[in-house]
Amino acid sequence: MMAAASDQEAIMAAEQGEAVVTPAAKRALLDRTALPWWSLVIPVLGIIAILLDLAKANGFGAALAGAVMIGCVVVAVHHAEVVAHKVGEPFGTLVLAVAVTVIEVSLIVSLMLSGSGDVATLARDTVFAAIMIILNFIVGICLLVGGIRHHEQRFVLRGVSAALSVLAAMAVLSLVLPNYTSTVAGPTLSQSQLTFVAIVSLILYATFVMVQTVRHRDYFLPAVDGSLPKDAHAEPPAAGTAWIAFGALLVALVGVVLLAKDLSPTIEAAVLGAGLPLAVVGILIAALVLAPESLAAVKAARKDRLQTSLNLAMGSALATIGLTIPSVAIVSLVMDWPLSLGIDAKSTVLFALSLLVSTLTLGNGRTTVLAGIVHLTIFAAYMFVTIVP
Repeated sequence: MMAAASDQEAIMAAEQGEAVVTPAAKRALLDRTALPWWSLVIPVLGIIAILLDLAKANGFGAALAGAVMIGCVVVAVHHAEVVAHKVGEPFGTLVLAVAVTVIEVSLIVSLMLSGSGDVATLARDTVFAAIMIILNFIVGICLLVGGIRHHEQRFVLRGVSAALSVLAAMAVLSLVLPNYTSTVAGPTLSQSQLTFVAIVSLILYATFVMVQTVRHRDYFLPAVDGSLPKDAHAEPPAAGTAWIAFGALLVALVGVVLLAKDLSPTIEAAVLGAGLPLAVVGILIAALVLAPESLAAVKAARKDRLQTSLNLAMGSALATIGLTIPSVAIVSLVMDWPLSLGIDAKSTVLFALSLLVSTLTLGNGRTTVLAGIVHLTIFAAYMFVTIVP
């Protein structure tokens, strides 16, 4: 009884910021607060909204479905942080990246099977939009938020350099090379070329994951210099709590993607009604799918965990290509559908600029607000020339 009372007092003191919490009290505090009731209820509401076709009912139903979808995004971030804290770095940052990408692939394949929009360019537009959002918006906002709050942030250069090299190779082979092959007219690939690109993308991604999680984990771990925030050393949640969080994370992500799919006709009508190009719809849906990773990365940057933010961003970009391209290639080959992967000249220039700037801004292991502003400016240019081609 005395120990229990002591832990309870320590928890209350910790909540008020008045004492150092013991390991036992940290575990009690985490187990009590890790899975609040709303984090378990909202994913269920998302599934109910999907089953009831709430997004297709009327204006009010669509608005309600949109609110539920935003709630699922917040819940996904919460549960991803719980799971990440349990498994530790760098495995934790892979959880959200791989989960979101797998569901994103499912969404693209389902849209291809349903014949919605331009099937030939759907995968290309989605992948390129995701890369530009990740490489410029997510990275830019993380560097800006972290720089404003902490002035200068540090990360392990070797890990980011390795990720950028793999990203450059996969993206150029998948999105640029198809414009310059001659077996068939660009921007498409022949069956053998498409098979080769799919295999190479999968091999590169699998090798990167092995390097990140096994052979060179230290490249992707935060530097141990005593500067980590106190909550970085909190006790991890219990195994049962982590498994429940993982299940709720998957349900929430399914809710985000399927609600986004159901809301896409409404969004498309609104975009066309505003006189905007149809490509904006793909950007909006990609942004919704990537929202959990974006919020998790920004929260990590605010807590001076830039390494975690960059692991999330780069891992997401690599997973987007390494898993999406092979998946859509298989569907294209099996269904005998044309697949246009090559991006146009305007997109190629923006992508080359993004890679060059990323190499410079992330090339010395330290970042400031200036780097964040540069990345966000490139993203603004991408959005502007998409709307005003």
